[in-house]
Amino acid sequence: MEAENVVGLVIALALLGYLVVALIRPEKF
Repeated sequence: MEAENVVGLVIALALLGYLVVALIRPEKF
């Protein structure tokens, strides 16, 4: 895989994980 694809995938997973945590534990935000 190209570096750009890896970076984009990591950012997408980080944002998705952040949204999931925000939905599960809204008291932390």
